[in-house]
Amino acid sequence: MVDLFLLIKDYLVYQEDGIRHLITWFLNLVMEEEALLQAGAQRYERTDSRKANRNGYKPRTLLTKYGELELLKPQFREFPFETQVFEKYSRVEKAILSAVSESYLQGVSTRRVKNVMTALGVEGISASSVSRITKELDVKVEEFLSKPIEHEIPYMFIDATYLKVRYGLHYENKALFIVSGVRDDGLREILGTRLADSEDSLFWQDLFDDLKERGLRGVKLIVSDGHKGIQKAVRESFIGSSWQMCHVHLIRQALKKVPKKKQKEVAEKIKEALVDRQKLNDLIRELDRTGYKGAADTLENFRQCT
Repeated sequence: MVDLFLLIKDYLVYQEDGIRHLITWFLNLVMEEEALLQAGAQRYERTDSRKANRNGYKPRTLLTKYGELELLKPQFREFPFETQVFEKYSRVEKAILSAVSESYLQGVSTRRVKNVMTALGVEGISASSVSRITKELDVKVEEFLSKPIEHEIPYMFIDATYLKVRYGLHYENKALFIVSGVRDDGLREILGTRLADSEDSLFWQDLFDDLKERGLRGVKLIVSDGHKGIQKAVRESFIGSSWQMCHVHLIRQALKKVPKKKQKEVAEKIKEALVDRQKLNDLIRELDRTGYKGAADTLENFRQCT
């Protein structure tokens, strides 16, 4: 099974300050739960079981591999607030990122959240509190992933990985599409990911519409493999833009129609032809003449799109 948590974690971490904000929010939430347990009552709740009253917060920093976090440590009037967040964070960092990743893909499980809380030293947390934190985490991750796209994106790339995703008690094979782009300032930005139920043009139009609602603009070229329906969606969603098959996927597709003993030779010729249009034309004719019409047609379709 593909490590989908690692895959999405790489996407989340790339988003500049985003992952730091998510982890800061989560750890502050953990300390709030610790404060409730130690106080013996909810905030502002009047009850004989209350052991302490709140007295604001004390800023504390925590150094992580994603940078320095500015946390808010609760304070009590009657006795010092105790937390294991600062001591145990480094041991559960991966688990926190996995919880965020799961939340993005399919909604985080309450069991995973409870395991993270326990690993951070929060014992005795109620099922209702775990459920509430789980729902809040899903909402927070969704807000983060819907952030605006601020720069123009002249070049957009779509790649896919295939993995098993849990649905109830069973797993289904799904395609996870990762959309990235080169910004107008030359920097690369990962724009989003989407699990595919299908790959028809409606799927791609829906994906492109979501990106445009977040601010995607200035697209001149979309590069992908030969996903079904994507060329039609590009024509309708990005008028004046072009679609091109990724060179790696193009070579793989062409070589499927060439005998195995000839694949290495043909692969080298395709690589040379991709940087010289005349060589590409010559190679298409050569492949057609030698009986590799399927490979020739693949290269011809690519040539017409460039």
